[in-house]
Amino acid sequence: MRFNTLACDYDGTLTLDGTVDEPTLAALERYRAAGGTLLLVTGREMDELLRIFPHTDMFERIIAENGGVLYCPQTRQSRGLADSPPAELVASLRRNRVEPLAIGRVIMATREPHQHAVLEAIHDLCLEYHIIFNKGAVMVLPSGVNKATGLKAALKELNLAPKQIAGVGDAENDHAF
Repeated sequence: MRFNTLACDYDGTLTLDGTVDEPTLAALERYRAAGGTLLLVTGREMDELLRIFPHTDMFERIIAENGGVLYCPQTRQSRGLADSPPAELVASLRRNRVEPLAIGRVIMATREPHQHAVLEAIHDLCLEYHIIFNKGAVMVLPSGVNKATGLKAALKELNLAPKQIAGVGDAENDHAF
């Protein structure tokens, strides 16, 4: 097997209309049975993913929140790979009625066209944060945090080399990995 590890995005890559179908699950299981390692790389918050996807245990690691959180399905332990969103940034966005506004362990997310309000708040507060777009979603993360940095943390934990990995994704936030 040339690539012994497959890193997959969730929404739009593994899912069709929000769910992972049986043929896709079967293909992932065949890959594992052949000795392959599976990694899931998603922009979703971990709690939400665990609620909607009951098959997380087929993955060795899950990189969630667009690279901000690393989760081990076997131990059900997760760790943040960066700081939580600053309270003053959250307060500023709420004050400016940025809705929807999801606050994760590391990520904050809203929808277009709120990127302008987010950038203004980041600027006004002199924060080192950046925006990653994903099909209309506006993901707000500490600078340097993306799916690639989360994947690197998972590879280090699993003692895997980047040249062993094939990555599959479908959107702007997948380019990094």
